[in-house]
Amino acid sequence: MNRRRFMQAASSVAAVGALSTVAGRALAQSSGELTVAVGGGAWGKANIEAYVKPFEAETGIKVNPITDEMGRQQLELMVKTNNVTVDVFSMGQTTSYLVHARGLLEEIDYSIYKKEELDGIPDFAKQPFGIAALIYSHNLAYNTEKFATSAARPNTWADFWNVEKFPGARTLVTGAWGGGGPYEEALLADGVAPEKLYPLDIDRAFASLDKIKPHVRKWWTTGSEVQQMMHDKAVDMAQTYDGRAILLKDQGSPIEIVRNQAKLVWDFWVIAKGSPNATNAQKFIEFTSRADRQAVFAQLIPYGPCNLNAFHLMPEEVGRKLASHPDYMESSIPENGKWYAEVGADGVTNAERIIQRWNEWILL
Repeated sequence: MNRRRFMQAASSVAAVGALSTVAGRALAQSSGELTVAVGGGAWGKANIEAYVKPFEAETGIKVNPITDEMGRQQLELMVKTNNVTVDVFSMGQTTSYLVHARGLLEEIDYSIYKKEELDGIPDFAKQPFGIAALIYSHNLAYNTEKFATSAARPNTWADFWNVEKFPGARTLVTGAWGGGGPYEEALLADGVAPEKLYPLDIDRAFASLDKIKPHVRKWWTTGSEVQQMMHDKAVDMAQTYDGRAILLKDQGSPIEIVRNQAKLVWDFWVIAKGSPNATNAQKFIEFTSRADRQAVFAQLIPYGPCNLNAFHLMPEEVGRKLASHPDYMESSIPENGKWYAEVGADGVTNAERIIQRWNEWILL
């Protein structure tokens, strides 16, 4: 679960109602229309300004934007009943792999993409079923006042785990959702090389978490929660979303963000299987993947573009605040949602397996 997945879970009932209200309209769509779930708040507004409006202007295709999100259960219901009322939406990568394996997504038609655009997109961000909509990251951040007189500043997850050299209170994200938990960080802290992280050694990850557990003040669940703890100086070091740390730093808080060993996380733009407007949906996702459009999006809301050519089209001071900046990519680790979605012989996904382990471990 990522930050928008949490919001989605909290608003699932509202989402069902929102989608049902557009059912009649969607069924009546012509070949010149398209329904896109753009999300809510500033994120939805940025999608509309960067993608929906210019796409309509370029193609003449009418887009019906829904300022909500699509959940797995909603997608399954639409596809199974042959009543696809939302054509395009974004999903977290683990969920995307799961629903694709169940035949709920259309394949992306990469034949309509320009080579120079595709060349700018890392392989992990372009999958058979979707293109990354945005990229953000989990980072180590620390209070600069706490370590002002230190001979060294924390720069790795091994440093985060090193409570003798870097004493102080910590906070890490909860592991209760599987993907997005502190598991990769725990393994990096224990000496696992980034290229050797997957498949995750679950036993080793929890053994590493055992070592840091006494020093974790709180296992946070939302971005606002970890931001508040850093702002109030309730913790000296944190695993946090990059955007939250950048915001605090910009506001004058004594916070430094570490880009080394950042864990990259992203959502995919995907198309519901059986979409009555699949051709238009393919055009829309291709449009969102263009460098010029992503440069506009990134300047409306601080999420990194998946098309790295976008960095040539935005001010350097803006690009330096985004997780996918080329200078940060070499030392960053893309989260492997495919591994979390893999199903074992017992029918249980790796995500479900690690969640069960977490729920038992956290009570010890």
